[in-house]
Amino acid sequence: MASRGTEVGVEEARRIAIRAQALDGSATTVLETVRRLGFLQLDPIATVATPQELVLWSRLGAFDRGELDRLLWEERALFEWNAFIWPIESLPMVRGLMSRWRTSTHYEHERWGHAFIAENQSFRRYILKELSRRGPLLSRELEDKAAGPSRDHRWYGSRRVGLMLTLLHRRGEIAITGRRGRQRLWDLGERWYPPTRALSLAQANRRLDEQRFRALGVRLEKGRLLAHPDATDGPIADRVTLLSPFDRLIHDRDRTEALWDFFYRLEMYVTPAKREYGYYVLPLLAGDRLVGRVEPVVDRKTGTMRLLGAWGNTSRLDEATGPLAGFLGVEPPPFPG
Repeated sequence: MASRGTEVGVEEARRIAIRAQALDGSATTVLETVRRLGFLQLDPIATVATPQELVLWSRLGAFDRGELDRLLWEERALFEWNAFIWPIESLPMVRGLMSRWRTSTHYEHERWGHAFIAENQSFRRYILKELSRRGPLLSRELEDKAAGPSRDHRWYGSRRVGLMLTLLHRRGEIAITGRRGRQRLWDLGERWYPPTRALSLAQANRRLDEQRFRALGVRLEKGRLLAHPDATDGPIADRVTLLSPFDRLIHDRDRTEALWDFFYRLEMYVTPAKREYGYYVLPLLAGDRLVGRVEPVVDRKTGTMRLLGAWGNTSRLDEATGPLAGFLGVEPPPFPG
């Protein structure tokens, strides 16, 4: 069971949360930052930059964007699994999470995945054989040998190679071993992951819960703000930055409101008429306060950044958009004043 923690007030909780999430200027390297955070969430939406790049930039400022690829595909100090980037030290825990995808039938999507694999054992064997013989491979280099009539899937369309690859990946049978552009390279898990023990699912969940608590510094529990026993309080540097919508500082929306009285949601899945702000809005962090939000868009054809909207206290917005534009190699937007 994760550490229970000590109740703290809002002001102290804000400082602890910023420090725990390495948003206080203490982050040093890409690898050290991922280890502190526990993982980076992946998402294909890159209106400004990918979520993993924004999360790192918010903490490190301008960094070598090729470093993440080197750590993933060359040094293998990080690995990708189930839409997250993890430190290799977390592999025993992740192996425990993989076991859930092999055994659990608690949720409908789990039962559906088990049924799909059970009905397509020859397809599964074909994938594994081709990867063993020719891997690593792109999904388009594999034939769709799924049984039954082809049906459009919400994420995978009518071609079911991607679906089978994803299911086998979640089970740990295959691994993502690189990328060509946006396309993932697949190979056998046993050939990519280093030999390591596997935690049980219960152990993995306990370890992940403890890791999350430590990385957040403070969690909201029954209306109380509880600080991790190892959390530290202290002054926060007066730095200004923008946060990815997937940043863990704001991921728990109730906690975000309790700490900063800041209501935030990602509105890309909300119809335009019902959006309060915009499609991909980034919170603005100044010191230990969330003071506003902005919707920047990078136009890579013109090499410019535009602002579709800005809300709240944006008096220091240029301290964030200027460095972000420089990091991305585009012209910054005119300051809205």
